[in-house]
Amino acid sequence: MYLKYTSAGYLFISPEDDCETIVDAMLLTGYNEEFCLANNFEPEFVARLMEAGFLVMSMVIKNEDDEDEEPLYILLPKLHIERSALFFDNLHIKKSIRKFFNGRKNLYELRADAEFDRIADRCVEKHGADWLTPPLVDCIKKIRNSVSSSDSRAALLPALNAYPASFGLYRDGELVAGEFGVVCGSVYTSYSGYYDEENAGTVQIILTTNYLKEHGFSFFDLGMPLKYKTDLGAIDINPQEFVQLFRNGQVGGVRKVKPLVF
Repeated sequence: MYLKYTSAGYLFISPEDDCETIVDAMLLTGYNEEFCLANNFEPEFVARLMEAGFLVMSMVIKNEDDEDEEPLYILLPKLHIERSALFFDNLHIKKSIRKFFNGRKNLYELRADAEFDRIADRCVEKHGADWLTPPLVDCIKKIRNSVSSSDSRAALLPALNAYPASFGLYRDGELVAGEFGVVCGSVYTSYSGYYDEENAGTVQIILTTNYLKEHGFSFFDLGMPLKYKTDLGAIDINPQEFVQLFRNGQVGGVRKVKPLVF
């Protein structure tokens, strides 16, 4: 397979490419960018990117001098130079947050994989569409719908193929925080989240971590490292470590993939 690069030096991925082989090539050649480029939003292609370990982002390219020009959207498959991974036994709950779990029965309720579209749309409303562009969000919803229509599930569990999923935090039946991401094998990758009241976002992440642990997942992939993730016990790992853990999660879960070879 020939690797294709743009004039700016970014790796270009096409639907005919083997996405896992692309990842191997990135690691073996020392590719020093976090992003690759692609221009195809077909759900089958985007799902294969997710299953190879990419966190799939997007952006709009538009000529600012021409307001009438239709926006051009591109995909940005991202393999982080540093990835934040939360291993369940490392979960740390600050004293200021523990009060929400001790002696306040039923204050919050976590619902797994409920109201996916609503939560995804709220994430876009909260953070904007800079990378969660309309065609990417539409594609993610199509992947979810195609899997949901053929897979009746009573609980959110490790999945054979890429499966967009969500977690919602409710207080008195009202949605106060949520996030959505993608299940691949036994790894759950968070894409975006939001909260509407103080501390609800942290509580949601903690309850989500416990849910993933109890339902057979291998670790919580939090994407880009940030301080609040480190405070919860997440550690930063390099791309080689992440891909090996990700592929182990696929094999240890339900999906067979080739091992990483150096």
